[in-house]
Amino acid sequence: MNHIVRRNRDLWDPFHMIADFQDEMNRAFGRTLTRRDDGTRTFSPDIDIREEADKFILGADFPAMRKEDLEVTILGNRLTLKGERKKEKEISEKDYRYSERSYGAFSRSFQLPAEVDAQKARATYKDGVLELVLPKSESAKPKQITVEVK
Repeated sequence: MNHIVRRNRDLWDPFHMIADFQDEMNRAFGRTLTRRDDGTRTFSPDIDIREEADKFILGADFPAMRKEDLEVTILGNRLTLKGERKKEKEISEKDYRYSERSYGAFSRSFQLPAEVDAQKARATYKDGVLELVLPKSESAKPKQITVEVK
């Protein structure tokens, strides 16, 4: 499961470049280590998640997938995406000269830093891109309290 890390780029952080490098290395090795015994790669969608004051917005790439092949679940602050990218037709290995596309079932889970209101979540899927708008629950939103001075 992935944990969402908040980074404030407005403040100078001498370690942010190291953290970014580590993220990229984890991402690169995660892709290369997802090979099956037959040498083919398993599919894993690319995902971006950003946080705004009152919501999270997720963008995920699912090239050549139908929305019926995707499943999104939200439980508290855990978001899970599941699905399967299927080959259009079965082609013998001997017919291939070269192939980089990956196929198969996937499941990705993310622990968001705040609970979301699943009842108000919205999803759109267009041209192989899923966008989720996940409003934060009222208990997760910052509250401002007025202090009386006497």
